[in-house]
Amino acid sequence: MLAHRGLATETLENSLAAFRAAAALGVEVIETDAHETADGVAVLWHDPDLRRFNGHPTRVRDLTWLELSELEADGERIPSLAEALYALPNARFNIDLKTWDVVEPVLSAIRAAGAIERVRLASFSNRRRLRARALLPGVATSPGMSAVLLLVLSRSLPRRFRNALWRRALAGADAIQVPERGYGIHIVTEAMIRTAHELGVELHVWTVNAPGDIRRLLALGVDGIVTDRSDIACAVVAGWGSPQL
Repeated sequence: MLAHRGLATETLENSLAAFRAAAALGVEVIETDAHETADGVAVLWHDPDLRRFNGHPTRVRDLTWLELSELEADGERIPSLAEALYALPNARFNIDLKTWDVVEPVLSAIRAAGAIERVRLASFSNRRRLRARALLPGVATSPGMSAVLLLVLSRSLPRRFRNALWRRALAGADAIQVPERGYGIHIVTEAMIRTAHELGVELHVWTVNAPGDIRRLLALGVDGIVTDRSDIACAVVAGWGSPQL
């Protein structure tokens, strides 16, 4: 299970409190987002600005880390990636690289924490994902949407050609992370899951919160559920018989 921005039912999303709430349930993977400050610090926040944090339109990249770290909303701050890695030493992080400029700050924080074995880097831009992987060889990654679309559109090809295209598109990725449906296409199918597994790659589905959908996707054979409600998902998994997520 991947806790989407932590568990934010009673606290700010992408905060240390939200991450700790998910970890307390036994969730091993925290899904989060990274932007960079004006002085090049990777911070964990989804949006480019602070409107959903404190109502102000200030952009994250226009503040220094010191300026950002002094801001609070409901008693919570936006943490740096370095803080999160040190605060939750047993957690794994799935980090969405939101901009090109955040790539190096994220990699610097990972190197400093010696955390390469417990992070996965993702991005909607497959070029950005490949750039990060080139700069930090061996880091786990998830392909961007251009690669995912190639995977989906190649599903009807003969197996030999399809698998060759998939290997090229995945380029070192260890997981495919997709919505169940998108672009008017039913993305997550038994055939797609089977092909991913043939190539040694996991398939994770986002963002799934309803218990019935979680059960259905687990029965279909997906490897991970990205959810806003890890409390609900943990209850479903406990009743399911603790599958490997």
